[in-house]
Amino acid sequence: MATALADRLTQVVKTLRGQARITEDNVQAMLREVRMALLEADVALPVVRDFIARVKDKALGQEVIGSLTPGQALVGVVHKELAATMGAGEASGQLDLATQPPAVILMAGLQGAGKTTTTAKLAKHLVARKKKVLTVSGDVYRPAAIEQLKLVTKQAGAEWFPSQASDKPVDIALAALDHARRHFVDVLLVDTAGRLAIDAAMMEEIRALHAALKPIETLFVVDAMQGQDAINVAKAFKEALPLTGVVLTKLDGDARGGAALSVRQVTGVPIKFAGVSEKIDGLEAFDGDRHAGRVLGMGDIVALVEQVQQGVDVQAAQKLADKMKSGSSFDLDDFLGQLAQMKNMGGLSGLMDKLPSQITGKAGNPSPDQMDKAERDVRRMEGIIRSMTPLERRKPELLKASRKRRIAAGAGVQVQEVNRLLNQFEQMQQMMKKMKGGGMMKMMKRMGGMGGFKGLPR
Repeated sequence: MATALADRLTQVVKTLRGQARITEDNVQAMLREVRMALLEADVALPVVRDFIARVKDKALGQEVIGSLTPGQALVGVVHKELAATMGAGEASGQLDLATQPPAVILMAGLQGAGKTTTTAKLAKHLVARKKKVLTVSGDVYRPAAIEQLKLVTKQAGAEWFPSQASDKPVDIALAALDHARRHFVDVLLVDTAGRLAIDAAMMEEIRALHAALKPIETLFVVDAMQGQDAINVAKAFKEALPLTGVVLTKLDGDARGGAALSVRQVTGVPIKFAGVSEKIDGLEAFDGDRHAGRVLGMGDIVALVEQVQQGVDVQAAQKLADKMKSGSSFDLDDFLGQLAQMKNMGGLSGLMDKLPSQITGKAGNPSPDQMDKAERDVRRMEGIIRSMTPLERRKPELLKASRKRRIAAGAGVQVQEVNRLLNQFEQMQQMMKKMKGGGMMKMMKRMGGMGGFKGLPR
């Protein structure tokens, strides 16, 4: 959806350049493009009709002020309504935990929507906020789901309550609740069973679970790639349960992304979180205004800053800065550390995704294939450095022909790849000498987003 809508709106801005007012004719031309982009993104038709009507009502006759063109003014109206449709201003990422512990959170949704993974991601989110978290699986129809939750809960640093496929979901949940009370757990996350489609038995079971547990939060987990079907699923769950929020999964995929608009409108509850990667920490608070900016090609600088703040090891960065100030040289261990910092911030693709199109530019914006290649190049560079001895990392000048052959063999690459890495390292080393410990953000600015190194996209 993001690419399609951004491309169409860019074209409209160019077309309407030079006109002084938004008229019936030019607003119709733009709304036709917006309507087509939304329908192509699998946004439900009733949602599209309501959205278009609101945009037309707000935009028609609006004076063009300052240096704006009619096209730019219309994009502003579309952005505002898009943000409103997705819940701008709502308390995204906030869970109501104001109750006698444990606060119970019930996870609901279809099979394949990503409930189990999202349960673990939410556990990780809460553990990071100093909460004692317990997870339990009520999915007795897929024994593998119980083991999956056990595995991902361990990765999240939370506790897991065992269950058996022979047990009844309500009995499992009540036993977990009793355990949580006795062990002073702050939050109990209940992963429920899903089905490939909505059916009466599934809805009756989850209603019984809700009645027994009386959860303070009931989160509807929905796949962002589901498209038109999302509206029917959302209606069914809204009728069955008093939903308190939505979690959109797979928002990082190549989906057309219409679910974000459809589900918020149908359920009437805020989209609280979005799954943005497969990693255990790939869950972020959903912000309607920021997501609207992404859709319109404006990027998400706020999310990028948050990602940098969370991903950067401040102590490591300070240690490197102190080292450079003392006159010590930048070595391959430091270079490896910088690659690790970039990975912690979501990798190249995670950073590029949040930059506005005005920065990345159409011509210079790398394709998914180019980004995949760049990510592979980074992993190869890490492999080469890890094949070196500690002494070689500290003193790269020792790396002559025989050592390079040994390193190449250890990393499974050609000697030319080792030479290429060393050339890139020398560029970085020269840059660090000029900076004199100016910090990571200064380094990234000088690098132009890694653009100074061949083989990596700008």
